Amino acid sequence: MHTLKKPESPMSSYRWVICGMLFFATTINYLDRQVLSLTWKDFIVPEFHWTNNDYGNITALFSVFYAISMLFAGRLVDWMDTKKGYLLAIGVWSAGACMHAFCGIATSGITAGEWFVGFEEARAVIGTIGDIGMVVNVSVLLFIFARLILAVGEAGNFPAAIKATAEYFPKKDRAFSTSIFNAGATVGALAAPVSIPFIARLWGWEASFLIIGALGFVWMGFWVFIYRKPGEHPRVNAGELAYIRQDAGDQKEEDGPGRRLSFMECLGYKQTWAFALGKFMTDGVWWFFLFWTPAYLSSVYDMKSSDLSSQVAIFTLYAITLLSIIGGWLPTYFVDKKGMNPYAGRMKAMLIFAFFPLLALLAQPLGSVSYWFPVVIIGIAGAAHQAWSANIFSTVGDMFPRSAIATVTGIGGMAGGMSSFIINKSSGVLFDYAGQTEMVFMGFRGEEAGYFIIFSVCAVAYLIGWCIMKSLVPRYAPIVVS
Repeated sequence: MHTLKKPESPMSSYRWVICGMLFFATTINYLDRQVLSLTWKDFIVPEFHWTNNDYGNITALFSVFYAISMLFAGRLVDWMDTKKGYLLAIGVWSAGACMHAFCGIATSGITAGEWFVGFEEARAVIGTIGDIGMVVNVSVLLFIFARLILAVGEAGNFPAAIKATAEYFPKKDRAFSTSIFNAGATVGALAAPVSIPFIARLWGWEASFLIIGALGFVWMGFWVFIYRKPGEHPRVNAGELAYIRQDAGDQKEEDGPGRRLSFMECLGYKQTWAFALGKFMTDGVWWFFLFWTPAYLSSVYDMKSSDLSSQVAIFTLYAITLLSIIGGWLPTYFVDKKGMNPYAGRMKAMLIFAFFPLLALLAQPLGSVSYWFPVVIIGIAGAAHQAWSANIFSTVGDMFPRSAIATVTGIGGMAGGMSSFIINKSSGVLFDYAGQTEMVFMGFRGEEAGYFIIFSVCAVAYLIGWCIMKSLVPRYAPIVVS
């Protein structure tokens, strides 16, 4: 008598649930960053009288705080591990996001001694203060402090997310999974222009910080119950666990993470410097587009963030960046179909993406025809950046053991944050100078000339970054820790 063999259960796919959680965390992360960029020009400036340079200082210092915090956040995530590290990060940044809402009350309290007032009363008090310079200085300092708390928390997002990706996905799929959760940045940027100005117009700019900031606390409630290591999770069956651990050495790392690399040891590897310099050359481009595009449309085309045309333009711009998901799929194609190792496939894909930002050279010249040209071009450049970003993050998992992934990600994040500081600070100074002096450059005058200069820098950054990375690490060279 023959007994029928019970068929094996199909492979579970819980790793995509984790990827979904990383996606929502990144969406919230970018929503929190965007609140200020979409409210300062039309809602905050009338109250606090900021200039481009004031806003540039706030965004530039946020980048510095973020950069420095990335260095320690990565180390902290490796020490606390993924679950606890992510909870701490999003809890801190959500608190920092909500703190922005109380800067008006604090400004009225410091400058006029009126502390126990609501948001509307604070605006009325500030409007009666004759010393505008004091209002500007105090408000800028308070927003800088709120951005400090936001930056400290947000610095933990990518080290924790990249570490979680390395725990739940094999190397060949990491760029694709990273591109999916990294698309949360685009979705956050898409949701921001249609939600934040609406909230600010309806209930005041303070409400936009409070409502968006509270989303992080909701995410934390889900993360507590959803995340465990794949080897410990009851919803990850044997088939999925074998798929996750298919790379050589993954079983050993899962059973015991081994010795942790110190900061100095990490800095001794060319792979660390390739990642860090690649981030330094390119991260500032994305942050410039993120922080300055609403101001660009307002200054050059007189399109306020509360205008429907502006909201449609920004929505379209970031909708185009969703094409970046192709960037995560392309290395998998090179590995599966062309037989390349993960690093070679990634570098080939990154070279392709490095050419698309060159279109930014045409953004300002074609803008004289229609604002839709720079909107579409910036969208394409943004998609190329996000595709590049998914792959450059994945190079860390290709090269380093899991016990060092968050640390190295933090080092690269610090380099990227410093480039963001440089481009945001210099942009604010340049735009004010160009506007005040009616500077002429390549046929453009005033702020338009300033934007053309920055667009030109953004256009060539990726090719330079790729060449630096390729020269430092010309071929696949994973780090083995004894």
